Amino acid sequence: MFITFEGIDGSGKSTQARLLAEALRAGGFDVVLTREPGGSPGAEEIRRLVLEGDPDRWSPETEILLFTAARRDHLERTIAPALAAGRIVICDRFADSTRMYQGLSRGDLRGLVDQLHSLMIGREPDLTFLVDIDPAVGLARAKGRQGTEERFEDMGLAMQERMRAGFLALAHEFSARFRLVNGARPTEEVAAEILSLTRAALA
Repeated sequence: MFITFEGIDGSGKSTQARLLAEALRAGGFDVVLTREPGGSPGAEEIRRLVLEGDPDRWSPETEILLFTAARRDHLERTIAPALAAGRIVICDRFADSTRMYQGLSRGDLRGLVDQLHSLMIGREPDLTFLVDIDPAVGLARAKGRQGTEERFEDMGLAMQERMRAGFLALAHEFSARFRLVNGARPTEEVAAEILSLTRAALA
């Protein structure tokens, strides 16, 4: 099974992806935990290009190409081989993030994102968790990390608000695979719900 986590910056999705991987491993499942952009050596190199530096470093069109190139390498080298070996793959972000960050928030480029996805990636996750949180809370959390990968956070609250609305619309569009989870609750409570939903999907 291919499971992805989506959400705005600071939603807690990375923590939840890790907790789900740990819980499933404890239950005897063979799990690969990975992330985007990244998850393979080549994709990690591209990650540094797109997540660091000035907010205006790349045009939206260039970003779409960079993210798609990273995703293709990730798919070839990490995701597809693991799934073929019967492992569960849990990924922190996938194509839905590109549909939002490049396809929606920085211009009306969703059609271009979907075209490239169809041509070069060609698969969707089996199950996607959208960890939903208030954009102001998420941005404060994200900025509080004091890391170097803050290029998108630096685009401000208005962008995070557009992203949240876009993710909620995407969850409606792909309702068969999306599960909406309230990320404002205690971490353990969110993790328990996600594990329960995952076990139901695996049954």
